Amino acid sequence: MSNLELEDRLLRIEQMLGATKEVLTFDEACLYSGISRSYMYKLTSKELIPHSKPRGKFIYFERSKLNAWLLGNQKA
Repeated sequence: MSNLELEDRLLRIEQMLGATKEVLTFDEACLYSGISRSYMYKLTSKELIPHSKPRGKFIYFERSKLNAWLLGNQKA
């Protein structure tokens, strides 16, 4: 494994460790959920996923609401 690959993996691990907080940034929510940035933007712009924009610029997600949304379409 090359140094570049190791650095990339380390960065992902660091980001995942930072994602243990209750309120996630846009990038943390994408990493946590496995949803691409472009698709996450579509979901937020169409109000299809719970999020907040307290100052109208940055997008935040509550971990509990994101989990509920991710598990919302469960099949028996």
